Formats: sequence, C-alpha cells, structure tokens
Amino acid sequence: MSTIQPSDNTLWQQGQSIALDIEDLADSGDGVGRWQQRVVFVPDTAIGDRALVRLVRVKPRYARGKVLALLEPSPSRQRPPCIVADKCGGCQWQHIEYGAQLQGKRQQVVQAIERIGGLENVRVNEVLSTGESLGYRNKATYPIQRSKTKQIRVGYYQKGTHKLVNLNQCPVQDDRLDPFLAQIKQDIQKRKWYVYDEKTNKGEVRHLGLRVGRRTGEVLLTLVARSTELPGLEDQAKAWLRQYPELVGVCVNINGKRTNRIFGEKTECIAGESFLTEEFAGLRFRLGSTAFFQVNTEAAELIWQEIDRELDWNGEETAIDAYSGIGTFSLPLARRVRRVIGLEIHEDSVRQARENAQLNDLTNVEFYAGRVESLLGENSPIFQGEGKLNPNLVLLDPPRQGCDRAVLEALLRLKSDRIVYVSCKPATLARDLGILCESGVYYIDRIQPVDLFPQTAHIEAIAFLQKREQSPRLLSVGRTR
Repeated sequence: MSTIQPSDNTLWQQGQSIALDIEDLADSGDGVGRWQQRVVFVPDTAIGDRALVRLVRVKPRYARGKVLALLEPSPSRQRPPCIVADKCGGCQWQHIEYGAQLQGKRQQVVQAIERIGGLENVRVNEVLSTGESLGYRNKATYPIQRSKTKQIRVGYYQKGTHKLVNLNQCPVQDDRLDPFLAQIKQDIQKRKWYVYDEKTNKGEVRHLGLRVGRRTGEVLLTLVARSTELPGLEDQAKAWLRQYPELVGVCVNINGKRTNRIFGEKTECIAGESFLTEEFAGLRFRLGSTAFFQVNTEAAELIWQEIDRELDWNGEETAIDAYSGIGTFSLPLARRVRRVIGLEIHEDSVRQARENAQLNDLTNVEFYAGRVESLLGENSPIFQGEGKLNPNLVLLDPPRQGCDRAVLEALLRLKSDRIVYVSCKPATLARDLGILCESGVYYIDRIQPVDLFPQTAHIEAIAFLQKREQSPRLLSVGRTR
C-alpha cells in the first residue's frame, strides 16, 4: 500500500493512509502524532516511531489510527515479555523499554499540570520506581468464559472487546498466582459449573479473583458468582486448601446483577479464612476479597516513605486521611502523630480499617463512614465535641475521578497547614490542584510521580501543598532536597 501525502484538508477522511511520526504518549497509552495541524492517536506505538497509519475514526480536529506498518521503529521499542501482549488489554506499553515508560509518565503529569491545572513552574520530580517492572501485581481478577468448544477460559479481554484472551500465566502478576490459573479452569470444567453469559444473563460463575500477600505469601481465592448454589462447592474449596498450602481461604462474592461491575455487595467464606494477612510499612493488615489495597505493595510503600520524609513530625499533630479505605496510610500516620481521623464512604472498608487498627494496637486513630464532602462539612460529627478540630495535615487519596468540588471547598475552609494529595490520574489531580491554588490559600511545593503500574499508561503522583504565609505551628515545610 502506498503512502498518501495529501496537500489539502479534503483528504482528512476515514480510511486515509498517512505516514506519521509519533511524538508523544497519551494517558490512554496511545502514541500521539500530528498531521496537518491535527492530532492522531495510535495504539501500540512508541515515541520515535515512524509508521504507516490508517485513519479509522476521524473528527474535525483529531483522529484515531491503526498501524499498517512500521516504517522506522523507535529506539525505545522492545520485544514484549508477554506472548499475548499484542492482544490482551491488560497492558498498553510492554513494547516500550521501561526507562522510556517512566519518561512518558512524568511527561503526562507535567502536561496535565500545565494544560488542565493552568499551573506554571511546578516542580515535578523524576518518577520513583521500585525497579521491578514485572511480577509486581498482588491481585488479579479474571473474567471467566466458556468457549465455543465448551472449554473454560480465564484471562483478560482483548483490547476494545469482550473477547477473552485465555491465560495460564501473566508476567505482570506475582508469579505465585500463576499455578492457580490452569488448575482452577480444570476444576470448574470438571465440576460442570454453569459459566455466566453476559449476553443472555444466564449462568453462575463470572470471575476468578486471586490475591497474594507479597510479604507473607498468603493467598486468598475468590469466585464471583450469581449465588453460592454451585454443586460440590464446599468440597472443592476444601480440596483447593489441601492442594495449595499457601491458600488461606476460599470465598464467593455474590453478584447477581446485570452489570459491568465485578464485585457484588456480599461475600461468603466457603472454607478457611475470609482474609489474608499482609505486612505494609511495618504494620499488619487483613485484606478481604473486595478490600481496596494498592496492587503494587512495594511501590505503595515508596509513597508512604515520601510522605514520611517530607513532613517533620513532632508527634503532636492531628491529621485527616480522606478516602482512607482500610487504613493503608491512616495507620502508618497514627504512629507519627497524636491523632488521625479517617474518612471513607464504604462501610465495609471502615470496618476493616478499625479491625486493622486493633490488630496493630493503635488507639489514636478513628474512622467515620460517609461521603467525604459530608464528613468535612461544618455540621459533621468529626467537628462536634469539646475543642475545635484544627488539623495540621489533610491526606487525600481519592478515586480516579478526583475530589468532589465540595471537598475542595471544605479544605479551603479548614486551611490545614499541609495537604498531601495522592492521585492515580494526572488530569483530575491537575484540575483539583488548580482550584486549590487559584484560591491563593495554597501553593505546590513539589509533585512526586510514583510508578505503581509498570507496563501500563497509569501513573500515581503525590502533590505536596503548603499554606501560604504559614506560621510554624507543628508541621514544617519539609526537608530541603
């Protein structure tokens, strides 16, 4: 196929083939090129690629393309470590050398801060990494399907589809989970359990969940099903416990709804324990089937270490941990300050956070269940009682959609000395930082990206904010770097 070099805008159309230089990486994982002053997004490319690209979806100012041929491959290209990397939708960047991945991720943060946040001259450090780009995931949740030949398949969906890529191992997950994949498929097949069909909304077994304690080696197995009415379920669960010494529990999460959500509201323990034990930041945590915990334990510890180094504790501070989950950061904070208040919308996470506090004999941390914007409101129970609550630090770790505007407005009323914002999406981080800094109350000391998700386009970032004209109360600016 010949390359077409158009001379006017009339050739900007679907099906057009162009030679394109990839100059950037988008937060979707796509490579980005520019042609006739328009942006073209192309999956499976790297900065420095020159490719023959077909335009498959065209809009007035941008298009999506598909690589027909690599004309000049980028120096940062590599052979993917996974044999199904070109099909599986789990990773986007296995074809890019890890050092180039880190550069692309830092650039994502810089561009978001400038373009979306409207903030200039913000210090964005180089990306922190554990150095391990494979074998890091402590949790995996796989869809289950039955093939046309009636064979059980477990894996990830092919990019942009609901077609399953069958897996017996995955190079980005902890390799202690690999032995379970082939065996569990065989056992489901042998038990003749009815696999869920999303088209007909019939069947029982929907997903296989595996979680491992990176420090303890304990494994928790969870089946997601429409009910626990699976023939021989208890016998099979006990057989798995006997077969795998590291397996501490088998659970079933019940999801009977016609939904894309993986987990339902209720989980039943079938055999063994309903949780595994993990060590994090020198503490012990119990993690249930559906509990949120960072999928990269070692990289999450880098986040905590950065926070701990940044703030000079004297032990008399009060801290609020908003979106506190099961206490991942609340509990390490409680060993540094006088009082920690954790805020979390999910009641089950609050219950687990309280249990984890008891497990570690921490009595100076309390958790409240509810919407963060409500719990930070002036009539919230955390502001009732003797003495005015005047936090020195607010730690934010919101979901990908970032903070509700009401949360940001509450923070501007509170005016704590420091805000530490842990974000998993640069765009919403930039939006929220723009609001906080536009007020004139806060400025950004620095932003530290941390790579929790090697081989993907996702990047975590910690923003350290300080109140302007802050009187030296309890928390200092942080150590000079």
